[in-house]
Amino acid sequence: MENLRGTNAIVTGASRGIGVYIARALAAEGVNLALAARSVDELEMVRAEMEALGVRSIAIRCDVAKASDRAELVRRTEAELGSIDILVNNAGIERVARFDEALESDILDTLTINLEAPMLLTRAVVPGMLARNRGHVVNIASGAGKVGVAYGTSYCASKHGLVGFTNSLRSEYRGRPVGFSVVCPGFVTDTGMYDRWDKNGIRAPKIAGTSKPEKVAKTVVRCITHNKAEVLVNTPPIRPLVVIANIAPSIVPWMLHRLGYSKVFERVMAADAAAADK
Repeated sequence: MENLRGTNAIVTGASRGIGVYIARALAAEGVNLALAARSVDELEMVRAEMEALGVRSIAIRCDVAKASDRAELVRRTEAELGSIDILVNNAGIERVARFDEALESDILDTLTINLEAPMLLTRAVVPGMLARNRGHVVNIASGAGKVGVAYGTSYCASKHGLVGFTNSLRSEYRGRPVGFSVVCPGFVTDTGMYDRWDKNGIRAPKIAGTSKPEKVAKTVVRCITHNKAEVLVNTPPIRPLVVIANIAPSIVPWMLHRLGYSKVFERVMAADAAAADK
């Protein structure tokens, strides 16, 4: 999809964080937007900003974990904007905990919101895209979808699932006019998660570095216009580490420990526990 002007997109998790930046980047390309999230007031502010950029935009309260909300999101988008050309599955949650102490409800919520909902939303829109010979789905995964980190078992499982889901779709629909991409950001500044880290004096491991949300958003647009399969958004040293991790997975726990990943997530876990006790 080289020319995006006048197309229609759904962006989930659009009320804050990376979702807002993705919406801005798509609006800059002339894409009309159906913005979905649970936070109505914040979502309305984003909708107004997108309208000011010159595109049509609607705000739809949606809990992607609920089938009825997903169905209403698709219905309203088609009724108010028209056919759905682009779906960006961005909504997601993260829970940091020791696996043996993690709440079963947190595990299920993470898998439902991060993996099940994107799969089912994609299933809802792909038939129409195939019928119109036009469309693209972008799944926002994570660097944790390429390498498993300690204390993030459910999150990593869900993001690994998104990577596999996307790659499977590309194989299944190879040669068809609908594209599928997965974007794997590393540590992204100026977002809710990293802001929470800042407040507690937590920094990403030095070798990992950080990325700006604008870079992630530009990557999403490039994935759509160039039908990219999988893009890791992070500092250059991470790429060879991911390759090594896939070639020699047995060294991953040792490698992440030595690079400081485990210590960072231990601190996040402690900070979250302290906040919960207040």
